Amino acid sequence: MSHLPQIDYDSASEEVRAAHDEEIRLRGRMTNMKRTLLHSPVAHRIYAEWFTLRAELDPAISDREIWIFSHAISKAAKSKIAITFFRRALIRRGFNPDALELSQEEVLLAAFGKAVVADSNAVPAELWAKLKERYPTKVLVDLVAFAGIMLATAVFNNVVEVDFDAELEVFAEGAGSPAS
Repeated sequence: MSHLPQIDYDSASEEVRAAHDEEIRLRGRMTNMKRTLLHSPVAHRIYAEWFTLRAELDPAISDREIWIFSHAISKAAKSKIAITFFRRALIRRGFNPDALELSQEEVLLAAFGKAVVADSNAVPAELWAKLKERYPTKVLVDLVAFAGIMLATAVFNNVVEVDFDAELEVFAEGAGSPAS
């Protein structure tokens, strides 16, 4: 059970309701994490910059590549909600997250995501060399910033123990999802 409650829309301030309504307008849904973050519209806005960075990384990094990168970060951070969110993204596009054949770019991004979580002070030089060969500096800046927000998202979910979103249940590891 979550350590922090989700907002109650009916009793929330105008500012919170406006932020809620804008999130629904922009993305069409509201997760339990977002309902919790909305106690602070500023915190919610900062975490929502994930979407801004994602847009900056497109088309240099495809949707599938970003999902694999985000999934690797989520797995390394042991964030069940984040892991399952990206499993769902992959499954909905027809990919089996338990049996992916990764491209060279995807292997590189997954390794980078894991390295960021494992020890951000010791990302291997050879990994950086491969990244620099493949991507321009702006993409790498955006990718590192994106990784930071992705890790922050995983940490928030883990620390708060945000309630698992019901619509994710079927996509969870070992849940008998379409990928299993």
